[in-house]
Amino acid sequence: MKLTQILLSAFTAATVNAQQGASVAGIQGLAKRLFQGHDAQFEFQLTQEHENWSRWNIPGNDNYTISSHNGKIHVQGTTLSALARALRHYAKEALNIDEHWFVDGVYNIPENLPLPKEPLTGASTVPWRYNLNTVTFGYTFVWYSWSDWEKLLDWAALRGINLQLAWVGYEKIFLDSFLQLGIGEDDILAFFSGEAFQPWNRFGNIHGTWGGEGRLSTEWINQQFALQKKIVARMVELGITPVLPGFPGFVPAALKKLRPDANIVEAPVWVDVPKNNTATAFVNPTDKTYAELQNLFIKNHIKEFGNVTNVYTVDQFNEINPSSGDTKYLTDVSSSTYEGITAANPAAIWLMQGWLFYSSQSFWTQQRVDAYLAGPPGKDDMIILDLFSESQPQWQRTRSYSGRPWIWCELHDFGGNQALHGKITNVTQNSVQALKESHSIVGYGLTPEGYEGNEVVYDILLDQAWEASPIDTANYFRTWARNRYSAAGTIPEDTFTAWEQLRQHAYDVQDNAIPSVGVSIYQLFPSLNGLTNRTGHYPPPTALQYDQKVMKNIWHLFYNSTINTPGLLQIPAFYLDFVDVTRQVLGNAFINIYTTLVNQFQATANATVIQDLGNSMLSFIEDLDITLNTNEHFTFKKWLDSAESWGQSIGAPDAVAFNARSQVTVWSTESRALDDYAAKAWSGIVKSYYGERWRIFINSLVSAREQRTALDETALNDKIRHFELSWQYRGYNPESSDKGQDIGDVAKILLKRWPAAFL
Repeated sequence: MKLTQILLSAFTAATVNAQQGASVAGIQGLAKRLFQGHDAQFEFQLTQEHENWSRWNIPGNDNYTISSHNGKIHVQGTTLSALARALRHYAKEALNIDEHWFVDGVYNIPENLPLPKEPLTGASTVPWRYNLNTVTFGYTFVWYSWSDWEKLLDWAALRGINLQLAWVGYEKIFLDSFLQLGIGEDDILAFFSGEAFQPWNRFGNIHGTWGGEGRLSTEWINQQFALQKKIVARMVELGITPVLPGFPGFVPAALKKLRPDANIVEAPVWVDVPKNNTATAFVNPTDKTYAELQNLFIKNHIKEFGNVTNVYTVDQFNEINPSSGDTKYLTDVSSSTYEGITAANPAAIWLMQGWLFYSSQSFWTQQRVDAYLAGPPGKDDMIILDLFSESQPQWQRTRSYSGRPWIWCELHDFGGNQALHGKITNVTQNSVQALKESHSIVGYGLTPEGYEGNEVVYDILLDQAWEASPIDTANYFRTWARNRYSAAGTIPEDTFTAWEQLRQHAYDVQDNAIPSVGVSIYQLFPSLNGLTNRTGHYPPPTALQYDQKVMKNIWHLFYNSTINTPGLLQIPAFYLDFVDVTRQVLGNAFINIYTTLVNQFQATANATVIQDLGNSMLSFIEDLDITLNTNEHFTFKKWLDSAESWGQSIGAPDAVAFNARSQVTVWSTESRALDDYAAKAWSGIVKSYYGERWRIFINSLVSAREQRTALDETALNDKIRHFELSWQYRGYNPESSDKGQDIGDVAKILLKRWPAAFL
């Protein structure tokens, strides 16, 4: 017996060691990618072992140590996520480099990496570091390839993210589950929305397609699911727990025929979408059909991915209210939902976005919040994302979500808008304060609707998760800029001054009237009023949180840096940032151009004056388009090329192209409610779409003056709408999508041609 125990112990130890050796392979691969093949100089050691996190096995705070051992860089950490974060810590401290998401790094990696002279350590203050909003899979990721995902997942792992939404390919699980239930494939495919609108289909906000594009391709479903398998496998390798989608309850209308006795109701109409694409059928979670479907969804996930996670996302009332506000009904709904999940996976945690408690505050009283969150029996059965913590936190109002575990999140951006904006004081101070005041906070997270820039405001929250006190933002910004441009060697002080001014003005917004990233008015539907100084998050704000002179000065600091240190423009990150600041300066200047035109028209200036001002405006828009075309990140062509690649791959190029054009311009052909919600400052769109709308506007103003009549705004709006729909279907002439000019050359031209924009 004793010998058996010894042998068993030896076998177990060998198995554990083998598993540990295999488990750090993903981190070894991460080191190889980050340090350009120098991964052999690292050795990794997990200091703790654990099974998948679950409601019975919740994570604690992470820590790591980086030291020198036998001539190697020895990295110890409690989890794979801790080891990954340690790599970034070492890169920043030892090499002054940092890997970013939207731009490739250019670094001089020494042949022999320096050994730490003293141990480098880190300890998280929260167990969960979360990433992604459900709608980001539409606004940012819809056309992502595997190489795009590889870059994103490395970025996330290096920042210590250990919990991330994995929503790609959801339609395959949905399709298989409903086929197993007995619904025909055609009825299921008719339920799905187009490629660029799937997040809102998954929410039950919309169903079906529009614009004559036809049903969703099964090739899209299959290829997206194949991509999801790669994504989930890499996440596991990097220590990022995947959050897989459960079944919220939205169903094809055909289910009513298959299950006539099932309790199926219509969800409310979402915004102003035509009813044939909204008012989605919803099976009550208390109905046995719901339990059957939830069981199928979870089991199909386990079958396809294995035992990789116990965390599932289910959002049932995103911007649509429940059919009843009765507290017993709300408790029954959540109780039945969780019972359905745990019937297939008893260890499951239900993760949900807390957006509904903000967007429908009048409905979600404390009593109803308590009732809905009371369904799952155990305290750790749920995690709530406080989705907009930096501007509209709901955790205080909801009493820390009725005591449930919750995550402090930075939403920051709606629809992938691109203005330079952040709330770094709130992000660094309010998050730490929440840790002191709430006993149920379990993490920090990023939940932007779209990722298009402003990386520094995302980094600072993820780094705050490893600091007990609020980060010194001044030191942080200087170090962040140094590491971002370190390949240049010498970085001029003007560059650091520019980032300090960005920190003080663009990235430290104190006024909650501007709660999120805004847009420039050239991106909006032309009008004589209602465009300037707009506040609030929807429609997106156009008000500026700083005097225009501030951004002009920042631009000159960047510009002077390029004159004094020309090599900076060879650094992709600096090049992108200079284009971004130039974009912002020009967008701000358009306010003055627009205001002058409107004021002159309302002051009854003659047609010649209006025409001259209008011509100047259109020339300005063309130069803005040229400016954006100096960097691929700011081009519509990049978006369309990625979409085209998918379209060709699945054999549906026209439908995919229609979706790609629609999401960033006209959502529904029969409604204007969401038009320009995802407006983009991209070359191609600026000239061919925004520019043409303003051309129609200007022509109407000139015509009104020539005819000495009042502006017929109804007729004007109809003309613009006709153009929008035509553009949506036919696309645009990509003549401006040829290889762009150099931003250094363009900047000099802009300074001469539009001095008022910069001086």
